[in-house]
Amino acid sequence: MNMIEVNHVTKQYSLGQLRSALDTIRNLGNRLGGNPRMRPTTFNAIDDVDFRVEAGEVVGIVGTNGAGKSTLLKLLARVSRPTSGTVIVNGRVAPLIEVGAGLVPDLTGRENIYLNGTILGMSRAEIRRKFDDIVGFAELDAFIDTPIKRYSSGMQVRLGFSVATSVDADVLIVDEVLAVGDLAFQRKCFDRIESLLKHQGNTVLLVSHNIRQVQRLCNRVILIDNGKISADGPSAQICDLFYEKSDKRIKEMAGKAFRAARGRQKRTGELELESIEILDETGQSTVEIPYCSPATVSLRFRVTNELEDVTFGVGVHTTDFLYLTTHNSESQLHALHIRPGIYRVTCRIDAMPLLPGVYSLRVGVTSGVAAGDVFYGENLLHFQVVSNRTRPVPIPMRQGFFALDASWEVQGENQ
Repeated sequence: MNMIEVNHVTKQYSLGQLRSALDTIRNLGNRLGGNPRMRPTTFNAIDDVDFRVEAGEVVGIVGTNGAGKSTLLKLLARVSRPTSGTVIVNGRVAPLIEVGAGLVPDLTGRENIYLNGTILGMSRAEIRRKFDDIVGFAELDAFIDTPIKRYSSGMQVRLGFSVATSVDADVLIVDEVLAVGDLAFQRKCFDRIESLLKHQGNTVLLVSHNIRQVQRLCNRVILIDNGKISADGPSAQICDLFYEKSDKRIKEMAGKAFRAARGRQKRTGELELESIEILDETGQSTVEIPYCSPATVSLRFRVTNELEDVTFGVGVHTTDFLYLTTHNSESQLHALHIRPGIYRVTCRIDAMPLLPGVYSLRVGVTSGVAAGDVFYGENLLHFQVVSNRTRPVPIPMRQGFFALDASWEVQGENQ
């Protein structure tokens, strides 16, 4: 049974500012005179989108900013109406699109629970039955009879999320709500959403920029690009495709990365980074490293003051600044003394352990017994780890950042 049917849906918006009074008069004159009227420029946020979602499916919707993801969810939640085409959603819908948006500031938390629960289709008896669980999950027991205008923004979001996820819905529509509250509450939110997906058999549409979450939670993913569906299939396959498209965009911007990062460097003037590059095993400059192949990070520094006890460090982070690894020189270059001049510093990686994807380099230099920073910069150079023809990466291993160096064996204990 199809729980959701989207039939050739288009959502069109007008671009530009509202017309002035003079433009309105001109349009009236043109209409009376039989002349064509001035028409606003239009934009299709959703353009002839067509798909079905069956009962129990967990479908992720991914795409770049402005691709049309949130617009599509608002059409499904009946917050907005399509310009053309039809949207059919069977069963009770719980939209988690703008958590906390329906809370009334002058009402207490208790009153808002009853109001929002009613708006979401819950009966008064159902709200009463779930009331303690809603308050307990939101961690607002002591404040439930306080007007929410006195709540912090985090408290309001917790209350809105708790009410929205307490609805016994057939279809759950989720838009970027797994990043609400502090880290501990985010963990609770993720666990609750996962419980709704895995144990209650809801039909779910999930939008998130966290592709790792989408790949973990969804069994099917739809990729939207410029308002159109560009791909629809198994989550691993479509998420890999999205990563490839994102990697391509990042590589196109890689040439600007070093120039942009120079303005974000922390430096004291005693040492300046003049260049950074990655060399392949033949010594050629590259931004593509085959998986498990050797590579060298080559740094060119200009030192203006004499430095004692110098330590160099090279690190790798993801494009969203998740630090993955760092390697320092202090274990190999002890009590390094450097006089003013130009220096070439290299860090050789015997075998690149990172799985295919786009990453970025960060560099730090410290000096003195207290190991104070004389230079630090991140996002200095993007590079891509690519599949190795002689050592391909199996699909199951691509869920992460590096491969474990491990071995397996099975032993029968009753033999």
